[in-house]
Amino acid sequence: MLGHNRKMTGAECLADMLKGYGVTHVFHVPAVLRRTFAEMERRTEIKRLHVHGEKSAAYMADGYARATGKPGVCMAQVIGALNLAAGLRDAWLAHSPVIAFTGGREPKNKFRKVYQEVDDVPAFEPVTKFNATVDDVARFPDMVRQAFRAAVSGTPGPVHLQFRGNEGQVDAEEAEMEPLVEPLFARVPPFRPEPDLAQMRVALDLLQKSDRPVIVAGGGVRASGAGPELVAFAEALGIPVATSLNGKDSIPGAHPLSVGVVGSYSRESANRVVNQADLVCFIGTETGGMTTHFWAVPKIGIPAIQIDIDPEALGRNYPLQAAVLGDARATLARMRAEADGSTMSRRRVWVEQAQAICREWQDKYRPMLDSDAVPIRPERICGDLTKYIPDNAIVVVDTGHAGMWMGGMYDLRNASQGYIRSAGHLGWAFPAGLGAKCGAPERPVVVFTGDAGFWYHIGEIETAVRWKINTVTVVNNNSGGNQSKRGFDRAYGGTQTERARELWTYTKTNFAKIAENMGAVGIRVERPKDIAPALHRALAADRPVIIDVVTDIDVLAPTAVS
Repeated sequence: MLGHNRKMTGAECLADMLKGYGVTHVFHVPAVLRRTFAEMERRTEIKRLHVHGEKSAAYMADGYARATGKPGVCMAQVIGALNLAAGLRDAWLAHSPVIAFTGGREPKNKFRKVYQEVDDVPAFEPVTKFNATVDDVARFPDMVRQAFRAAVSGTPGPVHLQFRGNEGQVDAEEAEMEPLVEPLFARVPPFRPEPDLAQMRVALDLLQKSDRPVIVAGGGVRASGAGPELVAFAEALGIPVATSLNGKDSIPGAHPLSVGVVGSYSRESANRVVNQADLVCFIGTETGGMTTHFWAVPKIGIPAIQIDIDPEALGRNYPLQAAVLGDARATLARMRAEADGSTMSRRRVWVEQAQAICREWQDKYRPMLDSDAVPIRPERICGDLTKYIPDNAIVVVDTGHAGMWMGGMYDLRNASQGYIRSAGHLGWAFPAGLGAKCGAPERPVVVFTGDAGFWYHIGEIETAVRWKINTVTVVNNNSGGNQSKRGFDRAYGGTQTERARELWTYTKTNFAKIAENMGAVGIRVERPKDIAPALHRALAADRPVIIDVVTDIDVLAPTAVS
């Protein structure tokens, strides 16, 4: 958007720039940048969602960003800034492009004990790529452009701008400005760096000469939109594919080369295949503790190659025989173009072995996935979600047991289904699902969380009703946080007391009734056969829906195999 400088307020400039970058929703807790919100109302079509907590606002912006690839925008006044910073932790860990705007201190009042005064800028430093103050209204154009550039470039991540004034009142001031927008930086990825051909060919040669290679695809594959290229390359050479939780939707679970999610919150078949490989190709993954089960899957020392857009990620945890710097989609497309498909025959036995391991997993867990037990087993919920979630749906999953159940037990049926998950913060999924639906209103959004996670931000049911954000939220309700059970068993020497159970159990609650009282649709499910009808009804409701599934508190998610 090119033009000329003219006298305008910061609010006018910021509203024009957000519209120019394609922002459709802003998630906030008042009061911050009030004049900007007034300009949004007058001059743009941006929806301004007043929500019930700063962490919720950050999580909604995060879900929006992951569903769309566009930066999600969240805001808070100075007293809520630390809460907003806490909410950016998940976006930071998951490399999600979230832009946070907060109010800040007035220089004339610093160190005088002004009401609510705290220096919040340092709190954002560990969870942002770019963390800066905007003290002069004339800096709005360049600082906002830099925020968008930083959020989406390279490895994406959160950004923070603190605007002068406890509510960012600097936006009411005027200056000669041009609200210049750079469309290149409106979404991930702005650039697709091509790989160095010599290093790429070394990696390709190693894969083609390997008898038992495996690919571990991470969130970088998802961010790059490289799922089709990943599948085409794996098919061309006959290489099994495991994914991280962040990369789960890079390959459909039903694909014959898919072995499942690897690591700590994983599927047994994936860990077994990865640990039987003679070469591991990491693509778009930081090879962190969760994806590798704390570097036991695979063990350090296994022959490895790595492809990543971030040079610091290459070789961080595994010595490499080849390191390829480049965008995942561009690199995989180039490797596919040069791949020698005739080498596939040497891996035919290996692919059959990997498929056999997957069939063993299916045979082992099929009774639980189809179980008619009452109280309901969580595996049955996952099995029915696999069968009945629409082909174009986005699935949003919490951490903890929710992440373990869905990471291991749920399969995407096709490449048009999406999957995003909490990078470690319980309670993230419900508000993140609302953000995802705002970003992709034409797609069904199904959230999976437990009662422990749902309690965190239950007040956002009202937000969903008020703004007509029609997600379907499935609550695995066992009246406790039973992921903690094993740990307390150990702490109490193997058998807990009734007092010990106070540490991880809750009052029995009917979330369907709470949802109805708040204006949403509430559906209570107590028998396995009612899960599918509840899903069908919820997806057709055109209203926010909470499906409260009563489950067995004694059923624990399987621990990782290494």
